[in-house]
Amino acid sequence: MNSPSIRTAPSPALSQATANLRNILQNQGILIAFILLCVVLSMSSEFFLTWNNWTNIIRQTAINGILAIGVTFVILAGGIDLSVASVMALCGAVAASFSTTASESFIGLVVIAGLATGLTAGLVNGFLVAYLRIPAFVATLGMLSVARGLTFIYTDGRPISNLSKPFLWFGNGTILNIPVPIVALAVVFAVCWFTLRHTVFGRHVYAVGGSERAAITNGVNTRRVTALTYAISGALAAFAGIILTARSTAALPQAGVAYELDAIAAVVIGGTSLAGGRGTLIGTLFGALIIGTINNGLDLLGISSYYQQVVKGSIIVGAVLLDVSRRR
Repeated sequence: MNSPSIRTAPSPALSQATANLRNILQNQGILIAFILLCVVLSMSSEFFLTWNNWTNIIRQTAINGILAIGVTFVILAGGIDLSVASVMALCGAVAASFSTTASESFIGLVVIAGLATGLTAGLVNGFLVAYLRIPAFVATLGMLSVARGLTFIYTDGRPISNLSKPFLWFGNGTILNIPVPIVALAVVFAVCWFTLRHTVFGRHVYAVGGSERAAITNGVNTRRVTALTYAISGALAAFAGIILTARSTAALPQAGVAYELDAIAAVVIGGTSLAGGRGTLIGTLFGALIIGTINNGLDLLGISSYYQQVVKGSIIVGAVLLDVSRRR
């Protein structure tokens, strides 16, 4: 007869070490993943760690980073915004058209025109989702198509070029030898981080995403909060569109196709839960940097851009699975 096996409980020290490791991976996992990615790519290409290459990575990440910050507000509140790329293209076209006719001294009005267009698109999304109770996926998918169609109508399907020098500065200028897109990303991140962490509105965004019913019970105007998150997303999409148009030196009607996938990917990779109520802008920033670094690394290695889509898709699925396992 076989003697019964004796199970020994893990030692308290081992249990504590396991708990500490799990805590580190949950809180610092995105940073660890970013560092490991940089180490691997630095060993694969001698050009990866050069100053010029990193400036290029961050400059390319700036547009997606600004888009992703806006999408983070929406997802934290329990929504989704699929329209940001189309809104970005529309706003870039509107701003570019004003740039070709307005005096250089009126560059502020050019920017306001682009931002107002994005803000309006965001408010429409917010109204449809928050007040008419149309599912966010449906409402923003509709705006994706509408905004892209309006872009082609507005531009007559042709690029808008001959942009003014002050407008081009947003994409190609520098501030203290730092490219303007990088400065723009830093300013947007700082303002939005402070908003989420240190304002009543920021706490309400987390509350609505965590439990809308509980937020209503506590006196939160959930409809207004939800609508404002879409307005923020639209405005930041417009800002990103202005930078993208200035970098491209022309407004292209097909600009930004599939950028919404990169923005959502950055948010999910950064640890923000698709169920809402949990996530940080720091995570989103590192998520955008990871996507930009992967794209740059694969380019340096001469790997086809088609594989970049496969890699990003795999990372998104992995991040969602990790989020599901954490919630369980």
